[in-house]
Amino acid sequence: MASSQRPIKYIFVTGGVTSSLGKGIISASLAKLLQVRGYTVTIQKLDPYINIDPGTLNPYEHGECYVTEDGAETDLDLGHYERFLNVHPSQANNVTTGKIYQAVIEKERRGDYLGETVQVIPHITDEIKHRISQLGEGNRYDFVITEIGGTVGDIESLPYIEAIRQLKWDLGSNSLVIHLTLVPYLSAARELKTKPTQHSVKTMLEYGVQPDILVCRTEKPLNDNIRNKIALFCNVDASSVIESIDTNSIYKVPLLMQEERLDQVVLKKIRMPVKKNPTLKSWRAFIEKLESPKKQVEIGLVGKYVELVDAYKSIIESLIHAGAANNCKVNLKLLHSEQLDDNNVTESLSGLSGVIVAPGFGDRGIDGKIATIKHVRNMKIPFLGICLGMQCAMIEFARNVMGLPDAHSTEMNPATPDPIIDIMEEQKKVHIKGGTMRLGAYPCELKKNSMAFDIYKNKEISERHRHRYEFNNKYLDLIEQHDMVASGFNPDANLVEIVELKNHPWFIGVQFHPEYKSTVDNPHPLFINFVKAAIKHAR
Repeated sequence: MASSQRPIKYIFVTGGVTSSLGKGIISASLAKLLQVRGYTVTIQKLDPYINIDPGTLNPYEHGECYVTEDGAETDLDLGHYERFLNVHPSQANNVTTGKIYQAVIEKERRGDYLGETVQVIPHITDEIKHRISQLGEGNRYDFVITEIGGTVGDIESLPYIEAIRQLKWDLGSNSLVIHLTLVPYLSAARELKTKPTQHSVKTMLEYGVQPDILVCRTEKPLNDNIRNKIALFCNVDASSVIESIDTNSIYKVPLLMQEERLDQVVLKKIRMPVKKNPTLKSWRAFIEKLESPKKQVEIGLVGKYVELVDAYKSIIESLIHAGAANNCKVNLKLLHSEQLDDNNVTESLSGLSGVIVAPGFGDRGIDGKIATIKHVRNMKIPFLGICLGMQCAMIEFARNVMGLPDAHSTEMNPATPDPIIDIMEEQKKVHIKGGTMRLGAYPCELKKNSMAFDIYKNKEISERHRHRYEFNNKYLDLIEQHDMVASGFNPDANLVEIVELKNHPWFIGVQFHPEYKSTVDNPHPLFINFVKAAIKHAR
């Protein structure tokens, strides 16, 4: 627990020059370094879009929608936070402009402002400051790291930068700003250019915020001349110019930041004890397994957003964790479900030792997913179906094994005569789309003598959900007559959460999202076991 005598320290991470520089990874890496030094840390993401949350956003717009234990639909960066820190974020760890404005408008409607004219300053900025400071309430943490989404200079980011300016004034030495920027390399001139960084910091200064530390994303090492030049023109110490060189794995970034002494610079500037340097022994062991795997395995991921890998970010990272746990490199082949059918599925899946059918919504690509599942079921290839992937497995099984050729989900075909997948009872009267699905962690009880029980080694588990449709229990007896076992149930609503197929080496469908709970320190057992089965199949 954070000391009740010591004030909480607030670190703000902003970005300049361009988006997608990796603010989330830098924030998570710094948090990890502080955590292994014995400090308690939490990370918050402030997103400048007006949507209340990313739950209704198209994955092409936003990438994956991450779900927390308490049912928040959040930015995918919260997944990085959890994977690095091995702690669960919550509703309070992701705030959007939509939430800020919604809260302010609700206060205005209630009369909380007593007839004042409601303005961006002070009302919007006060709400932003409240959302930041409330994470530190109760002295639960030594550090609160707040990442500001977007790029400095964006119109939508201005209220957040102004809130930071005000908080820095209020907090004094208990806060600092880290500005992530780009130092591009021009191959024609064969040199690194500092001007974009200078202009980015100049923009920050125009808003009244002086960055304390500059983290410079670069593809070439920064020499002393470059560091000194950046320091001189950006009003920081040369030791506060941190190199963030391109690397082939996000998991190397904490080690690179440790080499650059980012955590030590932060601690000195914010007047916290610099304890002995942590070894990061387990983290280095994980990296070593990534770098020097003893074997390789080919696994396919079938989905309709495969051209945008961020749409399946947590699944991909979970396979990396599971691969390292098996001393194996997972070579992932992304397959577009719209391009698969019974005629080409054999050729398309050739050489794969395991297949995952991804989650999603809507009927686009459904036929390709069903064709894939039919193939892996018949060919005894290890299979993991997640959410819609599990539902497709039940549709395929009903059609091709149970003798129900028109079986479907009522999401895709409301008039199907055999709705093996149907909308949940409590969802039938729901018409508002945002935040109304079955969200967050729910308990699940496993049948003994099942594959699921052997994998989890526990009768009671908890997993996170994000869905409206569920297996129709009217067909429960019929599927079990045909050797499909419902091995996991929600004890409160008797919902089927896990199915597995007898007489198959590894065939499991789960209604939940195991990928949300896999971390570097605790790879998810389902993914570990699935990769292990794929390795066995490859042999």
